[in-house]
Amino acid sequence: MPKRHRTPDGTEVYFDGAHYDADNLSVQEDKSFYLGMAKKAKGPVLELACGTGRLTIPLAEAGADITGLDYSPAMLARAEEKSRAKNLKLKLIRGDYRNFSLGRKFALIYIPFNSLQHTHKREDLEKIFVCVKKHLSKDGLFIADVFNPSPAYISRDPEKRREIGAYKDPYGGGDLKVGEYYRYDKASQTAYILWEYRKGKREIFSKKLNMRCFFPQELDALFHYNGFKILKKYGSFDKKPFSSSSLKQIIIASLNEWQRHKGAQ
Repeated sequence: MPKRHRTPDGTEVYFDGAHYDADNLSVQEDKSFYLGMAKKAKGPVLELACGTGRLTIPLAEAGADITGLDYSPAMLARAEEKSRAKNLKLKLIRGDYRNFSLGRKFALIYIPFNSLQHTHKREDLEKIFVCVKKHLSKDGLFIADVFNPSPAYISRDPEKRREIGAYKDPYGGGDLKVGEYYRYDKASQTAYILWEYRKGKREIFSKKLNMRCFFPQELDALFHYNGFKILKKYGSFDKKPFSSSSLKQIIIASLNEWQRHKGAQ
């Protein structure tokens, strides 16, 4: 059985931007969704946990006035490298999405690709909402997408290794196969994940990823009690309504009336 995880937010998997991009090359389903939301936004856009610019760069190419914030220097360095190659002057900031102050308002703020699930404590989640409210324009939108927890997945055998994918090593040497150990802790609602990277039968390295799981009614309440009104909740990026069979929870929210009034004072 893999060792108990110690990192509080699982950011260990963001050790290298080139590896991240190679591993997530096939992730495309959210791009058109966020591109469409950015085009509808009447003002600047802020992406929290922007990583290597997987979404930030195409949105900037499409004309969005977008700023990206991320905590990982390795991921931001990769985003800078990619934006320079495209002659884009991308606005990238190293920061913690629980505590940032940019001195401006945004018409759209979003946290994509399950990144909200790196935050485990209620107090830290509340800090994120406070920062978003501080930076969201009066009529702006706040979007977050996370997994819809699957009972079949969270009840998996923690000692069983499961093959989850493979990608070409960006530094050469062939394919890396990724295997996963998954242990779910019911008390903390956290998935403790260990990813093993192998070439053939030889383990090259392993990385930890801890993800807080949000159950549907809990997530809705989290938005409500932190001053947001849920306008739409989708179960997929093609905007199908959220249901019990949905793999994703995609929330589009605005400030509640009382919060808009407070922000205008």
